This record gives sequence, C-alpha cells and structure tokens, in this order.
Amino acid sequence: VQLQASGGGLVQPGGSLRLSCAASGNIFSLNYMGWYRQAPGKQRELAATISRSGSTSYADSVKGRFTISRDNAKNTVYLQMNSLKPEDTAVYYCNADQFLDTYWGRGTQVTVSS
Repeated sequence: VQLQASGGGLVQPGGSLRLSCAASGNIFSLNYMGWYRQAPGKQRELAATISRSGSTSYADSVKGRFTISRDNAKNTVYLQMNSLKPEDTAVYYCNADQFLDTYWGRGTQVTVSS
C-alpha cells in the first residue's frame, strides 16, 4: 500500500489549508487512517485519526480548528486545517492501517508564517 500526501504549503496565521492523502496498491479494507505531524526538533505527534466508520479523534492542540474526513470509495483521507497558527508548522504525514500493518506517506510541509 502506498500513500501520497498533498496540499501542504505556506500560509499566513489565521489561514486555512486542506491536506489530502490517497492510498493505492494492494488495498482490501483500510481501517484507521490518520494524520501525524513533526515539527523541527520535536517528535512526531498525532494530529487526528478517523476509523472506517467515521469515528474521529483529535489532539487537544488542534481540536476545534482541524477536521479529518475520509472517502472510502476513493481510499483517501483529508485534513481541513483552519485558524492556522505558527506552531502548526510541521511536516504532516498520513498513515493507514490494514489488517496488522501500518503504512506511512512521505509527508507534506505546512508552514504558517507571516
């Protein structure tokens, strides 16, 4: 299974971005899909996850600002990011679980700066 993330970029504080991550390859039934992020000098941390049925979970730091969603027919997960802050600057990685395996995308850079 391969994951391709897109949608990152440079945005001013208070702005919005929408990330997409499309899965391809030997897909049977993706279970949880999620977005993680890693800021410079920090460990990778969870931003949001979503189950196949649509149950969501968010890190406290993004609650109320980020929304995760997915399209099971397209094997794609999205992250709508609003009210972005400089501390949201990081490389964002998507991942997906299938059976006992976890797959990772290569990451997309999000920079929040004026």
